[in-house]
Amino acid sequence: MSLLGFLDYASVIIFAITGALVASRAQLDLVGFSFIACLTAVGGGTIRDLLLDRNPIFWIAEPTYLAAAVAAAFITFFSAHLLESRLKAIIWLDSLALAVAVAAGAGVAMNLGQEPVIVVLMGIVTGCMGGLMRDVVVGDVPVVLKQGELYVTAALAGAATAVLLKLYTPNIPYSLLIGAAVTWALRAGSIQFGWNLPVYKSKPPKK
Repeated sequence: MSLLGFLDYASVIIFAITGALVASRAQLDLVGFSFIACLTAVGGGTIRDLLLDRNPIFWIAEPTYLAAAVAAAFITFFSAHLLESRLKAIIWLDSLALAVAVAAGAGVAMNLGQEPVIVVLMGIVTGCMGGLMRDVVVGDVPVVLKQGELYVTAALAGAATAVLLKLYTPNIPYSLLIGAAVTWALRAGSIQFGWNLPVYKSKPPKK
């Protein structure tokens, strides 16, 4: 399996687990688990492929992606109760899924010969949209919209790192993995240490 194929499968499986854990908190049935898991797992990659006019879409070309997501949902359905804190697991697994999916999305765009700015945007879309769909469907405030969270910013930094390494230091292998590491480091710092962006606060009008 190629590095890009590995990243795609890893992001699908990890995102599927986060979707299934969210479904467990919402007390859904097994079908609900599978739906939320698949939506989370392939949502970002589907939007990426549509925007890039990549035909067929990756999970249609290889339905094993959906099979992997459903398998993750089934396993989580029978094991979620073993976790001490499902919310904490969701947050940390989501950070890992974000990092891997950003690298996968950027890698797909690179392979298609897209311009650097498009590569960065596709990394962000692949990393962020699946989780956004998941949170909207179950009625949670999307993580990407929470005040000051380093989420989209982490995806931007990771995708940009991969692009810059590919452009200016082509002799350094695994630029996508380094980009994933940057994404995860920023997201993990936001979770663990409270790193965040300034939040707009309105001031009362002057009299």
